[in-house]
Amino acid sequence: MTLFELTPDRALTAVPATTFAAEGVWERADLQAAIRDRIDVLGDDLLVVAEEFGDFDVKRRIDLLCVDRAGQLVVVELKRTEDGGHMELQALRYAAMVSAMTFDQLAATLGRHLRAVGSPDADRAREVLGEWLEDVGGEDAVLERRVRIVLVSAGFDSQITTTVLWLNDVYDLAVTCIRMTPYRVGERLVVDLQQLIPLPEAAEYTVGLRRREEATRAAASGSGDGRDLTRYAVTGPSGSSAFLPKRRALLLLVHQLHAAGVAPEAMAGVMRRSKFLPVEGRLTGDELAAAFVSRYLKAEQNLGRWFLDQPLLDGERTWVLSKTWGIGTVEVMDALTALAPGSGIEVVPDDGGPEN
Repeated sequence: MTLFELTPDRALTAVPATTFAAEGVWERADLQAAIRDRIDVLGDDLLVVAEEFGDFDVKRRIDLLCVDRAGQLVVVELKRTEDGGHMELQALRYAAMVSAMTFDQLAATLGRHLRAVGSPDADRAREVLGEWLEDVGGEDAVLERRVRIVLVSAGFDSQITTTVLWLNDVYDLAVTCIRMTPYRVGERLVVDLQQLIPLPEAAEYTVGLRRREEATRAAASGSGDGRDLTRYAVTGPSGSSAFLPKRRALLLLVHQLHAAGVAPEAMAGVMRRSKFLPVEGRLTGDELAAAFVSRYLKAEQNLGRWFLDQPLLDGERTWVLSKTWGIGTVEVMDALTALAPGSGIEVVPDDGGPEN
């Protein structure tokens, strides 16, 4: 595709395309570093956890290893060549090698990466990762075995595109091809990034179909990866919320029940131990964090596991809800709603229908 400049006299002038090799742009030192620091150009749901990752094989290294908010690892492979080489086969090997990574392994990997780039969050990598994966369990998240692949190249030959289309269609993989085209505009080098596969217009529809098929298969077989990613809406006299992750629905439920007159002590009584904790005083912000750590010493290294930004103020006490919930959360929500019969407050699961 040709890039055009609209001149002041309303004429379209072709902007000359160039190549990364001709411009002296290197794969690792230039392109990889630039994309690492602006990973959002490949997708706004990616967190870089490693660069040149090769824990499994010192001879083979993943250019960039990321994780999305759904707990799915993402292998990013980069080429500055016009044909892409054999990057799809290389990426498949890498995907298989990292597919069994655990949360603990990924947190350690992220910690090394943050130290390498001089991030001030290097010592709290586990908390950072837990916050990123909040919607799928936080620090209790179970990473998916299926790994996404993102191929980024100056061009792709027909062998790569044919292979990727076949893998996505027949084997239900999630491989994306993004083409980078450099242009010389005066003294500036401009890079155009275009997603070729899947077509952006069809990507959301395709992902939706895949998720629906996975849910159907899991329900029919009684199998799956053990995770319950069902979202819930909290309904009450004032209306219904959007469908939320379980922990967010639980937080909203606690606040609505309190507004309906249910005492925090009663709610804490139907939860597992140490999931809903009080401190003395009506506190927020840094004052709340300091008081919480002073009262619960073990929380100092895990403040990211608590909804400190959305406490419940009751009289002269402040209550804080945990973010870490595994099995049994639905039973807790049922027990909580039972504390306010006749209030009209309910928790409704998403039935898999159209998104709100």
